[in-house]
Amino acid sequence: QVQLVESGGGSVQPGGSLRLSCAASGNIFSIYVMGWYRQAPGKQRELVADITRNGNTNYAESVKGRFTISRDNAKNTAYLQMNSLKPEDTAVYYCNAGSGFAFRPYWGQGTQVTVSS
Repeated sequence: QVQLVESGGGSVQPGGSLRLSCAASGNIFSIYVMGWYRQAPGKQRELVADITRNGNTNYAESVKGRFTISRDNAKNTAYLQMNSLKPEDTAVYYCNAGSGFAFRPYWGQGTQVTVSS
């Protein structure tokens, strides 16, 4: 089993920045991919970005150029640096992890990000 704990959410004005962290514990050696999903009210959960153990990244088109995902394997932690935030980025952000792209069963509890003036 793997446990994921997120931190770093909050409220920010449009154009601002936030950094999310996701710390993994438990059977960490099984984790190959870590990522961030988000879910806005009334919408489906969507992939924001993910990163493999060797640093390959993937981003949703809506966040390319504004968000950066990174990973510290020594600390078993993934980060999501979010810049130039927009109101449409408002959502609950969930950390996700798994042993492969098709097997990602581990989820964090979610952290709220609100972008509003």
